[in-house]
Amino acid sequence: LRSLDRSTIIYENAEQPVLRLSWNKQDPNYIATALMDSLSIVVLDVRVPCTPVVCLNSHMGVVNSIQWAPHSSCHICSAADDSQALIWDLTELPTPVEDPILAYTAEAEINTLHWSALQTDWISIC
Repeated sequence: LRSLDRSTIIYENAEQPVLRLSWNKQDPNYIATALMDSLSIVVLDVRVPCTPVVCLNSHMGVVNSIQWAPHSSCHICSAADDSQALIWDLTELPTPVEDPILAYTAEAEINTLHWSALQTDWISIC
């Protein structure tokens, strides 16, 4: 990831390319990323280049989708090949986040998710 203003590299991983990313719509300083074939989500602060704020590591399968809550600057949902959608609370950053606050297990792998902007209690998965 690169900032075009100053051509600053915000984050790079020589071993795994960034495959997915999601901007925090309530606080645009934060980006969540998932690397190719990775089981974790890396949260970045664009004001502190190259240093992850936190890594979220509870998935047992490759992360396929990530999305910030449309109504909150500190909640994010992730979905993976382990058939789980996990909601994380990042209120206490920079304290490490060990576990999600909510976990939903589907009948099959979850490829994508979307958090409703109008019905903020609803998250769709498929």
